[in-house]
Amino acid sequence: MRGTDTLFVNVNVFDGTGADLFPGRVLVRGERIAAVRRGAEPLDAEGAQIVDGAGATLMPGMVEAHAHLTWPSSVERVINTMKLPIEEHLLVSAQNARITLDHGFTSAYSAGSLGERFEVALRDMIDAGYLPGPRLRAAALEKGAEGVMGVPAGHDPAHERDIAGLRSYVKAMKALGCDTIKFLMSSDEGFAPGGSQQLLYSEEEAQAIGAAARESGIWLACHAQAAEAVKRACRAGFRAIYHCTYADEEALDMLEARKNELFVAPAPGLLYARVHEAREFGIGPAEAEKLGAVSGLELMARVYPQMRKRGIRVLPGGDYGFPYNPIGRNARDLQLFVDLLGFTPVEALVAATRHGGELMDLQVGVIAAGKLADILLVSGDPTRDLRILQDRRRIAVVMQGGRFHRLDHAALLGQHSGPI
Repeated sequence: MRGTDTLFVNVNVFDGTGADLFPGRVLVRGERIAAVRRGAEPLDAEGAQIVDGAGATLMPGMVEAHAHLTWPSSVERVINTMKLPIEEHLLVSAQNARITLDHGFTSAYSAGSLGERFEVALRDMIDAGYLPGPRLRAAALEKGAEGVMGVPAGHDPAHERDIAGLRSYVKAMKALGCDTIKFLMSSDEGFAPGGSQQLLYSEEEAQAIGAAARESGIWLACHAQAAEAVKRACRAGFRAIYHCTYADEEALDMLEARKNELFVAPAPGLLYARVHEAREFGIGPAEAEKLGAVSGLELMARVYPQMRKRGIRVLPGGDYGFPYNPIGRNARDLQLFVDLLGFTPVEALVAATRHGGELMDLQVGVIAAGKLADILLVSGDPTRDLRILQDRRRIAVVMQGGRFHRLDHAALLGQHSGPI
């Protein structure tokens, strides 16, 4: 449903900057925020539709920084395979996009797709208003080595691994309509024993990828566990670097030197699920240890508090889409940032909103005049208890670009004339 103007009243505003909540009112006009007022400051909102928040928290929509919308499993439907008929897979991906938006994530940055053009088509349908879903920075298949997640056998033939082939691949993904390309700079314990230390791209190859991306105007993201993988990604100009589990002091120095240009995302959700919630899927303590989940959480707990202190932008996004880590649980990452990584609740919220908007390079993530009206109305105070955001029933309003995706709050709607 949509109104020309919407005025949120009787709300406590978390604006995404990290400042304290304040009682206020927020006017939305068209797709953007028109005005933010504190307390009783006057505001002319003639004719506006009024949503009375009854003291709830108005905050920016969240950003999923490590999205896999094509990975099949969600809180609505657990699917025990990654290989679906293409027709079903496209429909499941659209369902996952809607679920992501339902749970308060109004934007998503892709960390790889299971189909070459799935996300490009999905993004375009969402942008055109034909399907509900988060604003999406789309990617294609993860690029690295055969036999790992997202890279089907035969996709990565040897001729593509020479410099000319890599440059051609980057240009082809830009022509395909992708916003970002995900490379596997290292393997992973989940793929093979000792895999986290296996480097999949040489320094020369990484530099060629970076140069081609700059020439083509496309962003780069990567899976990087080993310290050297992180360093190669830094030197090559990658925008989003995932995991960074084994980052050493030199890698941290390099990340800090580029902290205004790049983002990191540890993806603790997947490892936490493997350690604590995957028994019914055949992953007990021994299997979790073998997959590197136990050691991974321990290493994250050491390295990410250091990143936080250095001012490196660390974003939530937890590899959701596995049967034991389904899409729709994404907000759990914020609590894991507090419980495992040393963040305060407010710092975790800033990471999911303002810093997420910076990753997307869109006018989202902050409640301020002129920003896109991607807004949540949340029952309770998430700056005190982040677990609120894990309960879809507590997210009373999801607005995206001034349009209500959901309005199931016991709010008062009406018309008003004159100043409030």
